[in-house]
This record gives sequence, structure tokens and C-alpha cells, in this order.
Amino acid sequence: MALDVAPQDVITRDNVSIKVSAVIYFRVVDPERAIVAVQDYLYATSQIAQTTLRSVLGQVELDDLLSARDKINQQLQRIIDEHTEPWGIKVANVEVKQIDLPQDMQRAMAKQAEAERERRAKVINADGEFQAAAKLSEAAEVLTRHPIAVQLRYLQTMREIASERSTTTFFPLPLDLFGPLLQAFNKGGDGSKA
Repeated sequence: MALDVAPQDVITRDNVSIKVSAVIYFRVVDPERAIVAVQDYLYATSQIAQTTLRSVLGQVELDDLLSARDKINQQLQRIIDEHTEPWGIKVANVEVKQIDLPQDMQRAMAKQAEAERERRAKVINADGEFQAAAKLSEAAEVLTRHPIAVQLRYLQTMREIASERSTTTFFPLPLDLFGPLLQAFNKGGDGSKA
């Protein structure tokens, strides 16, 4: 048999007021005890389910209720079955059907979820920046060990710029050409001061 447990007002361990409904699946395994041991086994099973639902859910926090529902369902089933066994009732399954949260709690949870998504995005972005910086550092080390690589990279960059149909014209000049010119300029500047 399936028996709906009416919505119950529950205050969780972290003081959140919620309304919870459930369904209980059971069978009568001993009809004689179901009639003799209790006056109305349907009513009695419903009542024990309601009180157990309030009692168990009052001991858990809201996050646990939302995330560990299977574990809570098993705990409810075990406790209710212990109480109904003397009546010849075997509880096969208990399922928390619906959890109604107050509007302000729903808004707070939405804000919390949004903040968590933003936090994860920032962490992923920071990891990407860190990896890019590490790769640039490695590239700089390679370029300092192999000076010809700088000139090859320079030529590759010029080729990329030239392929964009730009009106800018580039004249590649060897960097060694500027060394003597700068030395001559510095000597001429020192002679004029004397």
C-alpha cells in the first residue's frame, strides 16, 4: 500500500522552517496482528510516519536534507518499520516527496549558488593566468639562451602583420647595426661637454 504523509511543518537543526511531505510504502504481513494489536493500522501508520518525519528532519540541517535525501529516506524507513513491526506491518520504503522552503530562503540559496559559480569562475581564470605566465617565463628563458630565436620570432611576427593587408611597411634591420651607431652617438655627446 502507498500512504501519503500530509505536509508537516518542520524546523531543521539550523533553524529553517520548512514544510515537508512524504509517501510511505508498506504491506500488511500479519493481518491478525494488524487488526488485534492496533485499532486502525492505517491511521496508526500515518501518525507514526508524521511524528517520525518531524523528529528525524528536525535533527538534520537543511543542506543535508537537500543533498542526502537517500540516507534520510533509509533512516525514516528503518525507524517507522521498527514501530510498525509489532502491528504486522512491513515498511518497504519511505520517500520525502516535497520540501517547501520560505521565499527568503530560496532567494538566499540562489545568491549563494551564484556566488559559488562566480568564485569557481575566478579560480579557473586565475589558474589560466598562472599557467600563461609560467609558459611566458619558459619562453623567455628559451629566447635568452638562443638569441637567434628572437630574430626568427621577429620575422614571423612581421610575416603575420604583412598578411593582414596593412598599409604599414616594415624594413627589417639587424640589431647589430645599431650598436656602433649608439656608441658613436654617446662619444659625440661626451666630447661636446668637455
